[in-house]
Amino acid sequence: MPVGPVGGWAGAAAGATAAGVLLAAAADGLLPGATAIGVTVSRTAMDVAGVAVVGLALLEVLLPPGDRRAAPVLARTGRAALAAAGAWLVAVLFAIVFGAAAAFARPVTAVAPDELATWATRLGAGQGMLLVACATTVVVGCAVVRVRRPALVPARVVLAAALFAVITPAVTGHAGAAHTYQLVAVVGVGIHVAAAAAWVGGLGTILVLVAPRRGLLVAVLPRFSRLAAVCIAAVATTGVLTAAVRLPPALAHVRWEAAVQLYLATGTGQLLVAKTAALGVIGWLGWLTRRRLAASRMPLLLWAGHEVTLMAVAVGLAAALTQTGSAH
Repeated sequence: MPVGPVGGWAGAAAGATAAGVLLAAAADGLLPGATAIGVTVSRTAMDVAGVAVVGLALLEVLLPPGDRRAAPVLARTGRAALAAAGAWLVAVLFAIVFGAAAAFARPVTAVAPDELATWATRLGAGQGMLLVACATTVVVGCAVVRVRRPALVPARVVLAAALFAVITPAVTGHAGAAHTYQLVAVVGVGIHVAAAAAWVGGLGTILVLVAPRRGLLVAVLPRFSRLAAVCIAAVATTGVLTAAVRLPPALAHVRWEAAVQLYLATGTGQLLVAKTAALGVIGWLGWLTRRRLAASRMPLLLWAGHEVTLMAVAVGLAAALTQTGSAH
């Protein structure tokens, strides 16, 4: 996979994460420590790699079956998926180590093996990350088999495993800790993350791997456009729902005008506004992209590239939100 656009999108996600953490720290008056920064960075790497794997697996599903033009793309997709899945697993392992260090309030180098095992097997957050590591390992195994003998593991299996691994940190983390409307919070954030990963990853992989092939692009993009419309609606609906469910309990008995004002004064509220604004612009760019679908190729790809860049920013802001106690 070419380094240029992919590196730029990864850089946009990392930059948005750093800016989001600083924004939340300035609003809350709490500077993050080195361990907290390590947790956020590893989470961003997890999200970026996971979205890439989901997008690559989705592309294999969207490619026309039996089309000879798709053969070179499939070969590159398989190798890229294996590399992304390996990076994903490494990021998860780093996140486990940093998570244990944060839980025991000590530097990473001072975490004992028994403390690491305790966090990963006895505490809820650690158990969730251990489940993510297991799911990611399955994805890596499937990617290896797909490279050598694609017929043994259908692309839909890899996509399902990748989506499961992508949503697991969210549904076992902050959403799983919400006692009020817990089922709504867990299901909502799961759908939110899965739809966003398919939307971001799918468009990004199409731009990198399919765009240079005009005939194949014409065959794939309309199918993805219909899926993207569903993903946009799912992301917007579940984002509003989970944000409402996870409002701080202290604001439950305050007039809504005051509650909104107080919430927006927090780091979490400001990050949520920034993420919502990014998603709004992304939706507008997606609408423009679909309108240009029947027009010339370059304007279409230009707008779609801007859309993916903003998507990467939204992914980074979501990673920063995980450090504020309210992930969406």
